[in-house]
Amino acid sequence: MAGRQDKAHRLAGLKPTHPGELLREDVIPALGKSKAAIARLLGISRQTLYDVLNERQPITPRLALRIGKLCGNGPDIWLRMQGNYDLAVEGAAMADEIGSIPTLAA
Repeated sequence: MAGRQDKAHRLAGLKPTHPGELLREDVIPALGKSKAAIARLLGISRQTLYDVLNERQPITPRLALRIGKLCGNGPDIWLRMQGNYDLAVEGAAMADEIGSIPTLAA
């Protein structure tokens, strides 16, 4: 049990991963196509793709459906990754505020 807690503590200091980073660093290079070609295949503008890859736009449900189909892994993984990223970023920004809210038991 202590080992798991130690690992969780070490991982807690890591920067959350935006799904655009995974697309930029791993997925698109593995697909062997240009970013312009990927944007065309997804049916989105190059600017939208670049904004996601540069972590300026989130993966929306509509985009998750498109990426999930293109990659063959479905939309769920992309939406979960975006949700986890959003929670980590907002949780860090709101830590003091959230910490002041009591937890009530029913």
